[in-house]
Amino acid sequence: MTVATPSLSVVRTPARPGPGPMPEALLRALDVSLGRRIEALTAGDHRSTALGRGTELARIRPYVPGDDVRQIDWNVTARTGETHLREQIAERSLTTWIVLDTSPSMLFGTADRRKIDVAEGVCLAAGHLAGRHGNRLGVVTFGGDRPTVVPPRPGRAGMLGLLLELRRAEDPGLVGPTSLGEALSRTSRFARRSGLVLVVSDFRGTRDWRRPMLDLAGRHDVVAVEIRDPREQSLPDVGDLTLVDPETGRQLRVDTRSRALRERFAAAAEAARAALAAALARLGTRHVVLSTAGDWLRAFAGFVRSADRKALR
Repeated sequence: MTVATPSLSVVRTPARPGPGPMPEALLRALDVSLGRRIEALTAGDHRSTALGRGTELARIRPYVPGDDVRQIDWNVTARTGETHLREQIAERSLTTWIVLDTSPSMLFGTADRRKIDVAEGVCLAAGHLAGRHGNRLGVVTFGGDRPTVVPPRPGRAGMLGLLLELRRAEDPGLVGPTSLGEALSRTSRFARRSGLVLVVSDFRGTRDWRRPMLDLAGRHDVVAVEIRDPREQSLPDVGDLTLVDPETGRQLRVDTRSRALRERFAAAAEAARAALAAALARLGTRHVVLSTAGDWLRAFAGFVRSADRKALR
């Protein structure tokens, strides 16, 4: 059995294949693991640092006139002869923010699907889980000509906002500067309460995101979901080839028959991958790499389960 993905008013073609099938069994495993690893992401009972109505005891203190008499602890009051009050840790729904890259480079793909198709699947899976049981989902986009912020909403309203942004991301006419740092700063301004931040991007462009990412990681559980295409890692031997930067339109003609050129390209790509992974690790951000080739959902679920096992050790 599979979970159908919304059409988003986009006709699926070989050029726009979408995220592909999303088996219910994998989503269910993802549901359980996220629930354990990310402070009850799917349970709707996120533990807050604020005091209020809840189930977990924070402290017992003497009663002060004006306090809620319903919170009086009669057992302690009887033992001490003085009226005492129970204060619990308030339970609040968890807010998940998806920071979505809609830049032109996300429309690239030479394997089973494009990078934006994988991003769509990650967003739908996370949105499906984050929108359950009163949890809220917000979206921040960057890289297009109209960067947006969709305020957090519960359930179907949150998913609707996500779907609208995914539909806009399918428009190849959206061109604009790609600044992940600016998007993270926007997220930080709106995400006041601690929660989960999923950054879904190919992380191409300037590295202006280090400080904003560090600020977010200090208050939230941040997961960097990097999406790659195999052709970004190695050049095939196909003779003369014109390479185009989708962000700037700059073109470069190369002769891929040169073994030295292909080796330099692969080495540079490997160095860039290692530098990105090291930068994210230094910032305390968890990092998963998904490819346009193969089963991205199984790789994503495996990453979450692995993080879950480490957390339980």
